Amino acid sequence: MTNDKMILLNPGPVNLSDRVRNALLRPDLCHREVEFSQLQSRIREQLLQVYGLGGDGWAAVLLTGSGTAAMEAMISSLVPTNGKLLVIENGVYGERLSKIAKIHGINYITLSHPWDAEIDIKALVKLLDENTDITHLAVVHHETTTGRLNNLAELAPICQERRIKLLVDAVSSFGAEELNFVDWGITACAATANKCLHGVPGVSFVILQRDALPSVDTIPRTLYLDLGTYCQQQDRGGTPFTQSIQTFYALTEALQEMTEAGGWRARHKYYNQLASLVRDGLASIGIKPLLPLGSSSVVLNAYYLPDAFSYEEFHDQLKAQDYIIYSGQGNLAQSIFRVSTMGAITQADMERFVAVVKQMISKRQ
Repeated sequence: MTNDKMILLNPGPVNLSDRVRNALLRPDLCHREVEFSQLQSRIREQLLQVYGLGGDGWAAVLLTGSGTAAMEAMISSLVPTNGKLLVIENGVYGERLSKIAKIHGINYITLSHPWDAEIDIKALVKLLDENTDITHLAVVHHETTTGRLNNLAELAPICQERRIKLLVDAVSSFGAEELNFVDWGITACAATANKCLHGVPGVSFVILQRDALPSVDTIPRTLYLDLGTYCQQQDRGGTPFTQSIQTFYALTEALQEMTEAGGWRARHKYYNQLASLVRDGLASIGIKPLLPLGSSSVVLNAYYLPDAFSYEEFHDQLKAQDYIIYSGQGNLAQSIFRVSTMGAITQADMERFVAVVKQMISKRQ
């Protein structure tokens, strides 16, 4: 290889560009100074610009924490005590939304599916008709358990005609898949820096309709993850708690780099090229995808393990060649592996990946 880095094909954190990595070396800042305030405000604007949202009706709220912090802040801050939540589960991250609701004592019900299943719209409509008190619906956009991209456009009219607020976990789709906030009636969406945006782990965010925030006299469920407090202070240029300043530097640079490259549409197209290259290359040696074409995101695809390989062995042989793949979870742990094409990865990197896998398999035959 021309460089000595591991090629990360796990679904975040991702390989950084030199430009983003160098941004970590900018001057140390106090989070109570005007320079930090300007940095924070710039990122909030940049995040809204990714999908062309206006700052009058929308806000990007920044948190120091992983994508799960943003998920938890969104659910715990935006479902009121007299509200009722429906969580759609078809993978680990949908189930995590339910765990969050349970821990915070939120009134919720679930619509559960097998992990490899798409959302059952008929069952959803039936459940909503039986539970007319549902105020909020939470769903994962890209369920990285399997790589499935859940169809939010299909959910939108169902929620809109019932005046149900749609809360979206877009942790691993924001920046590379379509998110039509207005037409799909998205009330809020949680995401993170270190996936499709190509930033560093440690900063996450919620993009929300400003009128979805609780009134100022509402007692929050948490101190650290209360979006109302963050939004109020960030609007004034402040922050309630210390933010991870270096990761903010990296995020603003990553967002700038993405804009210059053509925004989320260009990123979607590039990921799609890499994912297709991998899918076609693996298919040519009999490695089958878990989901049919058109069901997966461009961000991550899941594949059945090749015959005669355990996941550990497959992983370790690839790691020896500088590639990090990702295991299946739960009952998929022994049958699949996952390949993500996020981050500063080249076409040559992925061509070599396919060649390495072919070589490993031919040695076995």
